Formats: sequence, structure tokens, C-alpha cells
Amino acid sequence: MPLQNTLPQAVSSAILSHYQVSLNEFEFQATRQEFVGDITLVVFPLLRHIKGNPTQIGETIGAYLKQNLEFITDFNVVKGFLNLVISDDFYRISFYRMFETEHYGYKTANPKDKAVMVEYSSPNTNKPLHLGHIRNNLLGFSVAKIIEASGKKVIKTQIINDRGIHICKSMLAWQKFGKGETPKSSGLKGDKLVGNYYVKFDQAYKIQIAKGIADGLTEELAKKQAPILIEAQNMLLKWEAGDADVVALWKKMNQWVYDGFKITYQTLGVDFDINYYESSTYLLGKDVVNEGLNQGIFYKKEDGSVWIDLTQDGLDEKIVLRADGTAVYMTQDFGTAIQRFKDFDIDTLIYTVGNEQDYHFKVLFLILKKLGFSWSKNLFHLSYGMVDLPSGKMKSREGTVVDADDLIAEMIKTAKDISEELGKLESYSATEKEMLYKTIGLGALKYFILKVDPKKRILFDPKESIDFNGNTGPFIQYTYARIQSILRKADFDYSKPVLINPLDIKAKELIKQLQLFEETINQAAQNQSPALIANYTYDLVKRYNTFYQTVPILGNENAIEKVFFVQLSDLVGKVLKSSFNLLGIDVPERM
Repeated sequence: MPLQNTLPQAVSSAILSHYQVSLNEFEFQATRQEFVGDITLVVFPLLRHIKGNPTQIGETIGAYLKQNLEFITDFNVVKGFLNLVISDDFYRISFYRMFETEHYGYKTANPKDKAVMVEYSSPNTNKPLHLGHIRNNLLGFSVAKIIEASGKKVIKTQIINDRGIHICKSMLAWQKFGKGETPKSSGLKGDKLVGNYYVKFDQAYKIQIAKGIADGLTEELAKKQAPILIEAQNMLLKWEAGDADVVALWKKMNQWVYDGFKITYQTLGVDFDINYYESSTYLLGKDVVNEGLNQGIFYKKEDGSVWIDLTQDGLDEKIVLRADGTAVYMTQDFGTAIQRFKDFDIDTLIYTVGNEQDYHFKVLFLILKKLGFSWSKNLFHLSYGMVDLPSGKMKSREGTVVDADDLIAEMIKTAKDISEELGKLESYSATEKEMLYKTIGLGALKYFILKVDPKKRILFDPKESIDFNGNTGPFIQYTYARIQSILRKADFDYSKPVLINPLDIKAKELIKQLQLFEETINQAAQNQSPALIANYTYDLVKRYNTFYQTVPILGNENAIEKVFFVQLSDLVGKVLKSSFNLLGIDVPERM
């Protein structure tokens, strides 16, 4: 059993036995190098519950642990820090349990448990995916994999925003300026083609606004009365009325976009179990509003619009139904949430959405709570910061976004240029080289984004992310490839446990880090933070490289040590591959 599971139980028993106080949470940390020990219990937080001298309390707990846990061989107390010495046998046993466990660190879901639904991506069908979508997709997909590895069933989903005025703008611009252009005739991915017409609409719209102002209109009136905007609004009304021609155009252009998205998702390595479409969900929630009116949760104003007053909860008043009876986004969102809990056996729903929507989700979750849905307490907003580039912010309608496909292509090209410069690929075929460039380029992109806490804003520099040194994806990939090279050269059987005595200090440090993998997965799942996995992996790689540089492995003259060190390298490689899998990153066998 890992230390992080065994020690808290024993410390709890020690405190209950000597102080008649029941405690379950304790602060442990690695023992500082200048002191003797492997793991340290910080005693000071206990003083809130136990009266006494921290040094004496530490001595009492240490003596209890040494007497009751056979793997505690000694202890010492330094100014309220209880340093525990762990036996080498504990680490040997722990290592072989990890080594012989398939998919060490991963747990299997109980088939009877309810699932966790994770929503991410949720793009508009009027433009291609961009850098912001990349962070969204990588976060959502990775969180889903991490939660699954922690022992939960997971359903990955998105809601595609396929209706509304922004969609009609692209459709109208294509009608006016497209001359029948298609993805096939233009050679463009469908999402890029449609996105181009969204930009063309904005360009034509700005020209008409300028003309209106020149004709004496105020800017506000010029914007409202621009003929092309009025045409787009009329097209939306026709779509809502089911006009055959408009619906046919809408289906055709949306399919172009879906086909384009599919390529990007496949390249990025993300997928979904179920898609929801706004065109099918935008009316959901209206019946709930009527129920809420009857219960007094919502109220109606004189103009017929329906609102909810959240001022006593520290928020504001929120409209949930317009005066003309049409739904707003909030209505659609709580309707869709209710539908998802009807459609699937889930008890938790996580929304991966940028932090500019923090307030929206506070309101959404509160409305669902007031409507009486018990599962509303298990709704979470995975809020993340925006992604900036050295060149500044992105604007879709002006065509200045960083296109996802273009960025991915740039990352792969940069990986190619650096790899060719290093010149270690002579034995690779052309196909193998291209696969390696893709693995390195995408690994660099994904790791750079996921190693940052989701709540933080990112300044993304493509060149900085592809570095074979430091806290980068390629550095970790290179270490994995180095381990695979060792395993290929090991011309002996290393499948059976061996005993080395004494245990090398660098090997012990590696085992300590490996022990933390399962707990890191659990923490990353609870905090919905792939950054915890990324930074754990980097720490493991740093420890392994120190081990590799100071301890002879294949050149070891001691046959037993040679076997053990290869086994240790093998387990490190397996954990690196598993942890990178949780981040959606591939690892190369050679590099």
C-alpha cells in the first residue's frame, strides 16, 4: 500500500490513542535533504486540535509509528517536523507491486456507478477552430481521460452552435459572393471556406455602415439599418419558419464545416461520445420556465418577458424568456442540462468553457438549484484563461485568428526543422520521419498548454514549446525514447523480481516519485487539472535523468543490479507513457 494511504491512517490512530482526538487530514512533505528521513509529518497544524509542545507531540507520534509500522525504522523531530525513515524493504516491495501491475496508477470504474459527463469544444459552425479552441479541446479531453483513469465512467460531449444570426451571416455572404464555390472546387477545408464568408460579411457590413454614416445616420442607426444585416436577420426568421431553401443551404454549409472539424479533431487526437446541436436544443427549457412561473421561481414583467431575481444571492436579475416568447441562451442551457441528465445515467456534468463565462455558469447552476434539481450540486465549470500570442489578441470576424490547422502545421514543421538540424534520423524511412515530426510537434503543443494551471492565462510561443531541454513535451518524449533504447539493448530476461542490497539512493528517489502517480491522478481528477499530471511527469523525468547520468545501467558489472536498474527504467517508461496518454500525447519508440 502506498505511503500516502498507510501513514495518514497510522497517524490518526496515534493521535486518537494518545490525545483522544479524531483527525484524518495531515500535511506530509518530502524530508529536506539536510535532515535524515524519507517523509516528514508537519506537526504545527495539529496544534489547532492538540495542546502541547510540537516537538513532544512529534516524538510521541514517531514512537507510535515506529512501534506499529514495521517499515518505519527510525525517526527524528526537528522544530515541529517529524522526519520518518522508511526501510529499503518497503520500497523494494512497493516497486515490484508497481512493476507487476498492468496499467499501474489507473483504476477501473464500477459498472454500477453513474458517469461523469465532460463537455468541451462546442464550436460555432461559421468559422474554423482556432488557438482558443485548441486549449479548450486539450483541457476537456485530458480531464475526461484523467477522470476515467481515477475510476469513473466518462461521457465526452459537445454542443455545436449551428444556428443563429452568426450562421446566417456566413450563409448570406456565400449566396452573395460565393458564385457556387465549394470545398472541392476551392481546395479548402469546409470550415475554412465558410469562415472566409463570415469575414466577407463583416467586410461588406462595415462598408455599408460607413455609407450610412456618410448619408447622415448616427453610427448606431447605420449599424441597425445596414441592408446586409437586415437580410441576415430575415434569413434567420426564414430558417426558424422552416423555409425549405434556407434550411437546405444551412444543412449544406454546416456539413462542410462538420467535415472540416472532423479532420482537425482527428489530427489533434480528440473525440466525442455524443454531440448535441443547438438547432435541436434551443427550444429546451421553455416548458421549465412555465413550471418555474407556477412555483414562483420566475416572475413575469408587464411586457411579458420572464425573469428570475437573484439579487439576494449576490447576483442580479436574469431574463429567461423574451417578451415575444423566444428563449435566451440561459434558457437553452438549463434545458440542455436537464435533457442530458434524462438522456444518460450521469451524476456529474463538467463544462469546459473560458473564464469570460464565469458569471453565466454561476447563474446557470443557481437557477437549476432553485428549480429543485439535486444534481445541480455536481455541476462544475472548468474555467480556463485565454491564450495570447506575442502578436496580441485574436478576432474572428476580422480574420485575424490563429487557425488551429495552421498552428498544428507550423508545430510539425518546426519539429521537422529542429530534428533535421540535430541529424539523428538517418535510419528512418520518409514515413517514419513524418510520423515522428507529428508526434514531436503535437506533443510540444499539447504539453505547453496543459502544463499550465487551467485558470491561468497563457502566452503561447510555438518556438519556445519545441525545445529538447527543460519543461517541454519533446524533452520528456526524448527521455521515453532513451528508455526504450535501453530496453532494446537489454539482451537478458528482466521479467522476474530481483533483490539488491543496499538500495541505491537514486533508485529509491525514483521509486518514491513512481509511488505518487496514482495519487497524482486522483488529485488531478478532483481538481480537473491536467497541469498536475504534466508537472508530475516532468519531475519524474528529472529524477530519471539524474539516475541515468550517475548510475551505470547496461554497463553495470553487478548482474543483479543491472537487471533491477533495467526493470526500474522499464517502469519509468511505462509511467511516462501512461501519464502522457492522460494528456493526449503520443510518445515515440525512437527519437
